[in-house]
Amino acid sequence: MTPRLSGLHHVTAIAGDPQTNVDFYAGTLGLRLVKVTVNFDDPGTYHLYYGDGTGAPGTILTFFPWPGATKGRLGAGQVASTALSVPEGSLPFWQERIAGAVPRDSGLIFLDPDGMPLELREVAGDQRPGWTGGPIPSEHAIRGLHSVELWESRPDATRDLLERALGFSGSGARYSVGDEFSGGLIELRESPVAERGRISVGSVHHIAWRCADDASQLAWQGLMMERGLHVSPVMDRQYFRSIYFREPGGVLFEIATDAPGFAADEPQDALGRTLRLPPWLRPRLDEIRRTLEPLRSPAGVSLP
Repeated sequence: MTPRLSGLHHVTAIAGDPQTNVDFYAGTLGLRLVKVTVNFDDPGTYHLYYGDGTGAPGTILTFFPWPGATKGRLGAGQVASTALSVPEGSLPFWQERIAGAVPRDSGLIFLDPDGMPLELREVAGDQRPGWTGGPIPSEHAIRGLHSVELWESRPDATRDLLERALGFSGSGARYSVGDEFSGGLIELRESPVAERGRISVGSVHHIAWRCADDASQLAWQGLMMERGLHVSPVMDRQYFRSIYFREPGGVLFEIATDAPGFAADEPQDALGRTLRLPPWLRPRLDEIRRTLEPLRSPAGVSLP
C-alpha cells in the first residue's frame, strides 16, 4: 500500500539573535513557544519551536539561532517564502501590528527581523484553533502553516517528484497534498536569479512533511531510495522521527512522524518554559546552560 503525506509538519529556518527571535515569533506573531531545546548535533545552539497550543503538526516553525553568522542569500534551490494561515477578515489587524507589512493578493508579505520572507494569508474555514493564550485575540490568531514557495532552476524535475513519487496533485506552479487546511501547499517558481541561494541567517533550512507513523516513514524511505535519492537513516528528534533527502532542485525535504509530540517530556500546560534535552545530553545540562544565552518570554519571564 502506497504511504501518504498529510501536509506540512514544520518549517525550520536559521535565525540570528535568539532573544530577538522569541520576541518576534512569540510576541509580535503571538505563536506559542512550545519547546526550548538545542540542536542535537550542536548542543551549544538553541533549537526553538513555535506553534499552536500543543505544537500540532502543521502549525510549527522552528529555528536554529546562530548569533553573529552571515546573512543568507535568496536564490535557486531555496524556500523563497513561508505563508501562515489567518482567519478571514483579520488582515487589517495584522497590517497595523507588523511594521513594513505590504498587501499582496489575499495576504500580507513582510520580513522577520533576520530578513526571512513571510506571508499571512486569509483562509476562510480554517478551524485550527491557533494559540489563544498569547497576546493575539483569538479571532485574529495564526492558525498554522499555509504554504511554502520554492525557487527552482529546473522546476520540471521537482514537479515530477511531487506528482509521481510524493502524491501531490496540481499543475503549473501550485501543488497540494493532504486536506484543505493541512498546510500542504507548494508554489513552484522558476528562480528569477541563476545563482544558487546560500542558507544562513534569515533563510529556511528545510521543510518537513507529515506521515502517519513509523511504518509509513520506512515505506517513504524505501520509495525515495528506489528513485535514486540519497535518504538519511531514521533520526530520533524526541518529538518526532525524521528522514531527510534533497529534492532535485536542492531544497532539503524531511518526512516526520506525527508522534510522539511535544508533551513527551513536559506537561502540555508547561510547554516551552524550561530547557529540555534528549537523554544522551542530560548529563551535560549544566555545561550546556552555561553556553546558551539566557532568554526571557515576551511577558518578561526568564527562559528556560
